[in-house]
Amino acid sequence: MDLDDPVCLCFRVTKRKLLAFLRTQQPQVASRLSECGGAGTGCGWCVPYLKKLFDDRELDESSADYAVQRERYRDTGERPNDQ
Repeated sequence: MDLDDPVCLCFRVTKRKLLAFLRTQQPQVASRLSECGGAGTGCGWCVPYLKKLFDDRELDESSADYAVQRERYRDTGERPNDQ
């Protein structure tokens, strides 16, 4: 996933913005990432990714794969690891 790809597709919050928020605000818990443009407060798809981003501070996934997985989640309610 590129830095300018949206992680939160509901509110178009990019990976770059989230990483900048992590660097400048240094949140103590992952849920504070919601203060960055509302990330994670829409459909909820990106919440596990936000938690991983908080824990790892960096993830590598193609934006196309991420978008396909989100569509599947929106259609079925299942995340890739739920299967």
